[in-house]
Amino acid sequence: MGTIHVMPVEIGFKHCDPAGIVFYPRYVEILNDTVEHWLRHGLGTGFAALHGERHIAIPIVNLQVDFLAPSRLGEDIVSALRIDGVGRTSLKIAIELSPAGDDQPVRLRAALVLVFIDMHTTRPIEVPEDVRRAIEAGGYWQA
Repeated sequence: MGTIHVMPVEIGFKHCDPAGIVFYPRYVEILNDTVEHWLRHGLGTGFAALHGERHIAIPIVNLQVDFLAPSRLGEDIVSALRIDGVGRTSLKIAIELSPAGDDQPVRLRAALVLVFIDMHTTRPIEVPEDVRRAIEAGGYWQA
């Protein structure tokens, strides 16, 4: 298994429904936040550079989520990202959300497939070579 990128998440009011538990679409936002955090802090690039300067987007084309246990307002959880595959134009990513420092159950497991696209044509493009090198250099995936 390769390097795992970890992002702390504080469950706030914005994440929760009236019952005080995370509203399921907010988990998808947390997944996207995790990918964005990994790109910036794990690989040294980010959505601003990819989208703004390079006109490259990375939409999710497949998303599978298992909701295993609720998270509640005020909790600290950890979002842990690992790379399960690097294709010609895509990345397979697994993300697990779990309580920080507790023996409580995992809250969510997700599998994502992201595809690099040219924002002008919306056609798939190869994973940029600098991104591929950063993934390998960080130990996230070895070709």
